Amino acid sequence: MSQLTTALTQPQLLQLRRLITANADTFPDLGAAWYAQGFERVLATLAATFQHLTDHGLLRIDDPLLAANHFSGMLLWIPVNKAMFHGGPQHTQAELDHCADEGVRVFLAAYR
Repeated sequence: MSQLTTALTQPQLLQLRRLITANADTFPDLGAAWYAQGFERVLATLAATFQHLTDHGLLRIDDPLLAANHFSGMLLWIPVNKAMFHGGPQHTQAELDHCADEGVRVFLAAYR
């Protein structure tokens, strides 16, 4: 999971995210396309995986898409928000790994 957080906190991606977010009111179709082609696809993939794991009795999830949002939020909230407000990544790889490990632990405590 830390690979996902590492990828999503790359400086160039954060700069592009800031640019699209800042212009979402002016160019709502651009923001919607960015979300649909990026983050929404990640959420759909996670939701499908969580549904599969639920179908096989490994997780207890009533709403896989909501669970996907919970999961990604736990992994990304801290490093992405710090980076967005500080102008770039504010974490070490060890801190990303720790956030990812703890996010997985909490997710499994809730949904296992």
